[in-house]
Amino acid sequence: MKTGQKLWTREELILAVNLYCKLPFGKLHMLNPDVKSLAKLIGRTPGSMAFKLVNFASLDPSLAARGIKGAANASKLDAAIWNEFFNNWNTLPFESEKLLAKFENTTVERLNKIPEIDLPREGKSREQVVKVRVNQSFFRSSILASYNNTCCITGIQQPEFLTAGHIRPWSLDEKNRLNPRNGIAINSLHDKAFENGLLTITPDFKIRISSLLYKQKKCKSLEKYFFRYNNQKMVLPSRFLPDIEFLKYHNEERFKQ
Repeated sequence: MKTGQKLWTREELILAVNLYCKLPFGKLHMLNPDVKSLAKLIGRTPGSMAFKLVNFASLDPSLAARGIKGAANASKLDAAIWNEFFNNWNTLPFESEKLLAKFENTTVERLNKIPEIDLPREGKSREQVVKVRVNQSFFRSSILASYNNTCCITGIQQPEFLTAGHIRPWSLDEKNRLNPRNGIAINSLHDKAFENGLLTITPDFKIRISSLLYKQKKCKSLEKYFFRYNNQKMVLPSRFLPDIEFLKYHNEERFKQ
């Protein structure tokens, strides 16, 4: 460590991982307003914050699989916090949002723009609703950032049309509900088809359309919105590639061949 530098704390690193998840890979730089904002919040320089984000990129296995390397000098604590976060998707995202709210001197509800009218007044039921809403917001931000606000089927780049779809359903896999490798950015129409097994993505990242649609009466809409994508390569994310095992599950258990 250079003279005058201060060690990063566990809390600061958790906030840095939180930001890493919510920023597109190409925007982990010191000029990004979000990088500047978090740096100011924790008393760091934008350059120091950006460098830490790139350190985390070096620990990201989905980037390593694509031959992309971050900075090569991540610390032991960097690795420990990274592993803690990425092995605890069911708890750490929410904890990191609460921590961010604490640093912002606000509540996690206000930080995530959850209207009071949508929440129970108090008690455990309120806590549960808040946690679900915050987690859903975090997951959506992580997925859309990974895909650069681009639908993995059509390439549409309009966030209002996109959803953060789960490969293994939310209701069936609590441990991976917030795992970005269990998510895809997909438009609402194809998300519904994916959810109902009429469309899948193979372990080699190709789109497949169910034969059930091909058996229907031919129409221009099915050709335009479905058949044209059959056997095409999905639009890949810049990081957090879909987990192969999750894709295998969807192909074998959900897809109506």
